[in-house]
Amino acid sequence: MVTFYAFCRVIDDIADDDDLPPDERRSALKAWKRGVLHGFETPDELQSAVADLPNRYPIQRELLAEIVDGVAGDLDHAPYETFEDLLRYCYKVASVVGLVSIEIFGYHNPACRDYAVNLGYALQLTNIIRDVREDAERNRIYLPREDLRRFGVSEAQLIAQHFDDKVEALLSFEYNRARHYYDRAASLLPKEDRKRMLAAEMMAGIYSAILDKIRRKRFRVFERRFRLSKLRKLAILGAYTARGLLPAT
Repeated sequence: MVTFYAFCRVIDDIADDDDLPPDERRSALKAWKRGVLHGFETPDELQSAVADLPNRYPIQRELLAEIVDGVAGDLDHAPYETFEDLLRYCYKVASVVGLVSIEIFGYHNPACRDYAVNLGYALQLTNIIRDVREDAERNRIYLPREDLRRFGVSEAQLIAQHFDDKVEALLSFEYNRARHYYDRAASLLPKEDRKRMLAAEMMAGIYSAILDKIRRKRFRVFERRFRLSKLRKLAILGAYTARGLLPAT
């Protein structure tokens, strides 16, 4: 998981490195995609470890390449017209991450794959709601245009970071969508695999708490970046201990 996380972190950093020209970032990501599919010519330590993951676990190399494709899509970001368009992006950058992760965690019931896909949707939608301000500052609008039109919010308004009742209603609508996927993921997690999915469930608990905090503060995402305190994170961890997912210490 350390290797896989480092892989995701590196390719994400490449896509977001505004100090590099877009063509250089595209070239670097293409090199990573070729490497995970066909092997690296002169791999560094991380590339060697990433290339070895499919040899150690039942991970399809195409899944690693799909994550690279999803990240690369941010370089030529175009607004998503429909929610289905947005979900396709969420699948590549989040759900596929979950599909790879569960192969490393190990699982018995194939329903874990549906769990991973839906949890990925929930986590990425939470990120999108939380990061509206940061994304707007980069001229990236992830909220679907059909939703903006539905609530009378313009892309220019989001870029200008002008908050009003319409923006609040829009983000409340997206909140309910994210909550739906958290609930769906929870319903799909097989009982026999709960302990194996501990790390995923902890991530779900933390991000779900962030989402609810945003709602309690009435979606004022232009004013601050929402996060949890260390104490709150420890409380979530303690909740899993109390439920018997972790041994008490």
